[in-house]
Amino acid sequence: MLQVNPKMLPRLAEIEKDLILRRKRAEDEQWLGEIEGIDMTLTFVRTKQADAARTARRTTVLLGLPGPRPSNG
Repeated sequence: MLQVNPKMLPRLAEIEKDLILRRKRAEDEQWLGEIEGIDMTLTFVRTKQADAARTARRTTVLLGLPGPRPSNG
């Protein structure tokens, strides 16, 4: 699955804004098929925004470098 970099959140917001404007125009022009397609794309964009925001909230865990096991003896 493709993960969106959290740095792309502003771009996703731009895309969402543009889609909302395109949907309004499609409603005004009564382009029913276009509205359905835009709604699907909006759902996808909003899901990606939520995924990217969730990724941005995660903290990094440093596990260190593996080393040799201590010997018992």
